[in-house]
Amino acid sequence: MNTANNVLSTYLHFRDNGRADVLPVSESFWNELAAGKHSELNQGRLMSAFTFSTPWSTWERHPAGEELVMLLSGAATVVLEESGVEREVNLNEPGAFVLVPQNVWHTARTQVPTTMVFLTPGAGTEHRDVGA
Repeated sequence: MNTANNVLSTYLHFRDNGRADVLPVSESFWNELAAGKHSELNQGRLMSAFTFSTPWSTWERHPAGEELVMLLSGAATVVLEESGVEREVNLNEPGAFVLVPQNVWHTARTQVPTTMVFLTPGAGTEHRDVGA
């Protein structure tokens, strides 16, 4: 019997050549990525999902392309910083999404348990603290 994967515990890497790889999530995954491991993820898109219930502590941006941010459950406001001005996009029903433009700083705010899925161009991704 085949067992289905779950996007909360398994990421997918969609390669530019049309293939997809299943990547089990580990506690060290994001630290390894920040340390330069997983260089294969600099090409294509990484599909991941997270559950959170507080505002993000960081902004991020993706110079390699647009990012899909889609709500699966809960509610969140995605904040885009464009030309020094914040623009809010409210995601409050399952399936609602925003395409974050290439190279635009963004963060998310919520106060309720929220699950979102992301399709991210990983190359060159940058982070900064929300307070910065």
